[in-house]
Amino acid sequence: MTIRRGVGAAVVLQLAAASPLWAAQEGGGHGAGLLVSVFVVFAVMLVAGKFSGELFERIGQPAVLGELIAGIVLGASVLGVIPTSPDNPVTEVVTIFAEIGVVVLLFEIGLETDLKQMFRVGGGAFSIAAVGVLVPMVGGVLFWMAPFIDPSLNHASPTTTAIFLGATLTATSVGITARVLQDLRLMHSVEARLIIGAAVIDDIMGIVLLGLVSSLVAGSAISVLSVSRSVVVAIGFLVAAVGIGLLLAPRVFGLLDQMQVRGMLLVSAFAFLLLMAAAADRVGLAMIIGAFAAGLILSGTNQFDVISSRIKPVADIFTPVFFLSIGAKFDVSLLDPTNPENVSVLLIGGALFVIAVIGKIVAGWAAPWIPFNRVGVGIGMIPRGEVGLIFANMGLMAGVVNTELFSAVVIMLMGTTFIAPPLLKWSFSRWGVKHSTGSTRESPPQVERPPPRPKPPDDD
Repeated sequence: MTIRRGVGAAVVLQLAAASPLWAAQEGGGHGAGLLVSVFVVFAVMLVAGKFSGELFERIGQPAVLGELIAGIVLGASVLGVIPTSPDNPVTEVVTIFAEIGVVVLLFEIGLETDLKQMFRVGGGAFSIAAVGVLVPMVGGVLFWMAPFIDPSLNHASPTTTAIFLGATLTATSVGITARVLQDLRLMHSVEARLIIGAAVIDDIMGIVLLGLVSSLVAGSAISVLSVSRSVVVAIGFLVAAVGIGLLLAPRVFGLLDQMQVRGMLLVSAFAFLLLMAAAADRVGLAMIIGAFAAGLILSGTNQFDVISSRIKPVADIFTPVFFLSIGAKFDVSLLDPTNPENVSVLLIGGALFVIAVIGKIVAGWAAPWIPFNRVGVGIGMIPRGEVGLIFANMGLMAGVVNTELFSAVVIMLMGTTFIAPPLLKWSFSRWGVKHSTGSTRESPPQVERPPPRPKPPDDD
């Protein structure tokens, strides 16, 4: 079996290394050549994601960690299979596939979420989100305002740069943690509900902070009215969408279930997911919040089981693309300490990483009235992932940070993204999880696998 796996891995790497050549030979970035390039890159990403996920599960780590590392190997800084340059037309296609993957993942999480149980931990989730935003924000601002920071690193005013860094440290990527919880079959635990609920609230707070930073960069005045408007729009969208959806969805999907055309429920649910994601983006929220709300709404229909089972193959195809695309964005040359230009980047990135980790872990102690695995919840809030990348890119485009500081932020973002999956599994194995029934599972969480096939009886 070891030799077979080694040969399989070698074949995958050979295909990955050769794929840029295949794509180049087919005509570059126009017409049929572009289509062939997309097909080749997409195929290699799918195979590499599954093989790497299998490998990491066999060594006792979450599959998502293997997908992230596969993304680095296939990224522009190593093999160059997954394009990241905005000038490459394949990059936009990969980005679209990745966005579909993450919204489908959050849709699945919404389907598996019990809304009543979520409300029961609502106060705790709000407290965790508030501490998880406040502590990293203050830590980032104080760090950048310290006297040992080189003033030449500021493109904007030191205060604006400090607030931007603090806002970047507050982001939480629920996609990374949700995938680990899903792999470990822990979505019905109190910890999972606290993490998902806190991440949704965290996103609303992050949008408000991002608006404040954008106003500072543009030189606009910040008013209580503008902040209040952002909060009301965000909360109003969630309440209205879920409330109206829970009233109408059972009737609509009940009618759809009576139709005989193939795939009606799946296609309708997928279209609803995309529309909710688009609606969330239009009101200034992240699309993943709209996808999560869509899952919550359809979890209250009689067709929930059918929709849940049929959306899984879609997630199996698109969700790994999202994690590989995150890994592909990381430039491994930034980790070379022998390069003098990387020294300050590594030091700042390391300091931001420590602040980011500590700021989220302490949030686990923000709800003392609820019994749960506090270390696990804190670790679950650590990943910054794509949310942090959005913040960092906006700062670069707005001229708040230079490329050196942007690279340091990317190191922090990727560090928190990679460290969370193994730490999350370790924390649940060490301290268990609290289920909604009140019982605590102390045994290490394991991914369920089908039983081995029975051997046929020997013919005598």
